Amino acid sequence: MKDLAGRIAVITGGGTGMGRELARQLVAEGCNVAMCDVSAAAMAETKRLCETERLPQGLRITCHVADVSDEEDIQRFAAEVARDQDTDRIHLLFNNAGIGGGGSMIVHERGEWERTFNVCWYGVYYATRAFLPMLLKADKGHIVNTSSVNGFWASVGPSIPHTAYSAAKFAVKGFSEALQTDLRMNAPHIKCSVVMPGHIGTSIVSNSRKIQSGNASDDMNAVEIDQMRARVASMGVDTSKLSNEDIARLAHERARRFLEEAPTSAAEAATIILDGVKADRWRILVGKDAEIIDRRVREAPERAYDADFFQSFAQESGWKIGR
Repeated sequence: MKDLAGRIAVITGGGTGMGRELARQLVAEGCNVAMCDVSAAAMAETKRLCETERLPQGLRITCHVADVSDEEDIQRFAAEVARDQDTDRIHLLFNNAGIGGGGSMIVHERGEWERTFNVCWYGVYYATRAFLPMLLKADKGHIVNTSSVNGFWASVGPSIPHTAYSAAKFAVKGFSEALQTDLRMNAPHIKCSVVMPGHIGTSIVSNSRKIQSGNASDDMNAVEIDQMRARVASMGVDTSKLSNEDIARLAHERARRFLEEAPTSAAEAATIILDGVKADRWRILVGKDAEIIDRRVREAPERAYDADFFQSFAQESGWKIGR
């Protein structure tokens, strides 16, 4: 699908990060966009940014509040897309929404763990189910599922548990790979790509904190302080000596570093993804760090979780310890 003009694209998690940049680049190519997010304000800003360019006459950009982990929300989202885009078909589905949290099965609460897993995995599954009938009616279709380097390497450091996000991203990767045969046999006009970004400069850290706690403010509440304290404790740190203000500072600094010190920007990532879709590539690595860790894990899978393996990879790729 090299020419995106006039097509209809659906993007989950379109309010910030890669979802926002995908929307902007798709619109710039003349593609109609329907996005969902839990934040209406974030989507409104994405739409405003899209509209700063001169849009082709009749191009539609629609925004829909929906929680991808809630199947009823996703089914309503699909119905709204059909209504507001005035269509019974779509051409592109970007299953992009994701959050972090619940790194430890032992230290973190079950609710936090399952929120992360449900958004990152069930969001992909529910949206694919909901929009598949509209993809089947199109002349061409493409499903683009965002996994992660954590979909083939379940680590962000030797002392940081990362189970919920990694488990979900492994599921997304396996699902996407299995779809290659399913679609070829039963819907050959639909393609599927799995996207595996490395460290991309997005607001996922701060967004995840707000979603996990239910607090939209930049000021951390007691629940967020407790969750961050549990995260720090899961890394073997004695948090009894840290005040709530210390914990809040650590959280804000982590979010800042993740956004500002990433080797690949969200805009660069969106370009790589769209180039991969146009080239009909089913496996899209995003960022030099993703390419490096993919190669290293393939070369030495038995060593992939050793501390010296991570140290060596971090040195080569520029990852910071304790990312």
